[in-house]
Amino acid sequence: MQKGNIGVTTENIFPVIKKFLYSDHEIFLREMVSNAVDATQKLKTLAAQGDFKGEMGDLTVHVNLDKDKGTLTISDRGIGMTADEVDRYINQIAFSGVNDFMEKYKDKANAIIGHFGLGFYSAFMVSKKVEIVTRSYKDDAKAVKWSCDGSPSYTLEETEKEDRGTDIILYIDDDCKEFLEKARIESLLNKYCKFLAVPVAFGKKTEWKDGKQVETAEDNIINDVEPLWTATPSQLKDEDYKKFYRTLYPMHDEPLFWIHLNVDYPFHLTGILYFPRIKSNIELQRNKIQLYCNQVFVTDQVEGIVPDFLTLLHGVIDSPDIPLNVSRSYLQSDANVKKISTYITKKVADRLQSLFKADRKAFEEKWDDLKLFINYGMLSQEDFYDRAKDFALMKDTDGKYFTFEEYKTLIKDNQTDKDGNLVYLYANDATEQYSYIEAAKAKGYSVLLMDGELDTPAISMLEQKFEKSRFTRVDADIADRLITKDDEKKNELGEDESAKLSEVFKTQMPKIDKAEFMVEVQPMGENGQPVLVTQNEYMRRMKETSKYQPGMSFYMQMPDSYMVVLNSDHPLIKRVLDETDKATADALKPVEAELRGQEARLAAINQSQSGKKDEEISQEEKDDKANTQKAINDQRAKKTQILSEYAAGNEVVHQLIDLALLQNGMLKGQRLNDFLKRSVDLIK
Repeated sequence: MQKGNIGVTTENIFPVIKKFLYSDHEIFLREMVSNAVDATQKLKTLAAQGDFKGEMGDLTVHVNLDKDKGTLTISDRGIGMTADEVDRYINQIAFSGVNDFMEKYKDKANAIIGHFGLGFYSAFMVSKKVEIVTRSYKDDAKAVKWSCDGSPSYTLEETEKEDRGTDIILYIDDDCKEFLEKARIESLLNKYCKFLAVPVAFGKKTEWKDGKQVETAEDNIINDVEPLWTATPSQLKDEDYKKFYRTLYPMHDEPLFWIHLNVDYPFHLTGILYFPRIKSNIELQRNKIQLYCNQVFVTDQVEGIVPDFLTLLHGVIDSPDIPLNVSRSYLQSDANVKKISTYITKKVADRLQSLFKADRKAFEEKWDDLKLFINYGMLSQEDFYDRAKDFALMKDTDGKYFTFEEYKTLIKDNQTDKDGNLVYLYANDATEQYSYIEAAKAKGYSVLLMDGELDTPAISMLEQKFEKSRFTRVDADIADRLITKDDEKKNELGEDESAKLSEVFKTQMPKIDKAEFMVEVQPMGENGQPVLVTQNEYMRRMKETSKYQPGMSFYMQMPDSYMVVLNSDHPLIKRVLDETDKATADALKPVEAELRGQEARLAAINQSQSGKKDEEISQEEKDDKANTQKAINDQRAKKTQILSEYAAGNEVVHQLIDLALLQNGMLKGQRLNDFLKRSVDLIK
């Protein structure tokens, strides 16, 4: 019997493993099973080369749980080890500068294990004692047993073992009892070992018998040794890909389509990437790509391996060029990873391009699910925009699809303003903005439907990409001013009449939280709406953009800015003006006369003080000007009061305002209730 100390430069090795690997301690099982699979694969290689001539037999790796004994055992029938090999591979851990190691690798379990070849020693994260019972495949090899209780001391002695291979027996520590639970081990095997290349058995299959689940004699194989991504694409059918997707994501809708990756140079990469159906909720869709190394699960945190927008894809990537000890710093610096990222981007773009060219109708049918993904790609990666601009689509409110170039050709004749800018009109809710859309269509304009989660930032991006172009939402202004032409209609009402109308409606606008209303009078034709509410494009866009860009949150605190446009051509507006004139003429006459007199006096004072410096104007003159301005303000307030008192009792004014608010989804609560009652009364 051999006794000794493991070859390390400090006795702190096990506390270090416990402490700094603890946050990721579940990976011990991945390491144990992976080692068993490696040993089995090596035996297969020796047999293929003729260096092992014995019977290989059943090569299944077995994981056995004994809750009573407190052990978890991983057994293989691979190449096994001799006593010398145990001494060389297990006892001689080349450690130096443990303090530097602790500082550099704290909280990075994968990095520690991979960097120092500590795969086996991850067992001590969860075990108070570990035993290895092993027998080499070599002729006349004797079985040996290695035992260590978590200190640098170990024992190595001969033992009995009938068959070749290795048993790793973990005596689970008291603070890690979760790893003696069948469900916990099942979940870890399913997570890390689901696609290992050698069968892995955990317990026995069960069946219903006499009203209860009973074990059968058949091993419960937990993995698929030949997952779909290792197969030749030409031999696979669509249903094979869909079935594999259901295996990976049982609760998801069927994918739109997929890409089968298979690269041998300049790096090795296989995998299948699926395009899921995504309309919104980007964050919920992330981290659905599983990264494997030779069929061993590594991580589903693939940022850095694939571009950010491709993290919306689902599926599997397997590359031996990305080791198990993957870490963020490694990913950011590794040349192979950057090549892989570039390759995947190109492959995705090529696939989308080929689908578009091969069957445009089918591509258009998928567009609503694809749009979010493609917008995200164009926004986040410059080179993807350059690839995507030829197959990215725009959809109008009639459900027709256009490429960027096709749509530009469609609208350039009718939607170019007087300054030569091409104006793209859009709506983001075809139902709520229906009347605005119809008004734009009546002028021969085309309207895009931009109702996606990322359409607001996409619009800003396209304005930068497209030459002399701007995007305007259909409710940003009246139809006649959405695209300014030289033949703009003139308002036939005088300034006083327009001001009076504006005052009547402005005084009756409701107080709505975080909303500001301004009123103006414009001719919109007899068939146009009598009152229309529009929203400033710039401010609305800034508020929407602030949701995506940090540092712009102050826009969210600002009130929404609305313009209430009164159609001076409409009979109802003319009627309101006429009735207002008749009802308020007597009351306004002395006020307006006084107002005109004071305004004339103020003009004369300003004329007399024109060109004078402040110190050349006497205090008496300054007081006279201030008093005159106050008198003007008082008369204006009186005028507003008279118009407001009249308007308060004018049901047509209230009905027109409420109809405009209703059209914009802004009529609620008591105001909506009053509108309904008034509507019934007007019908009687």
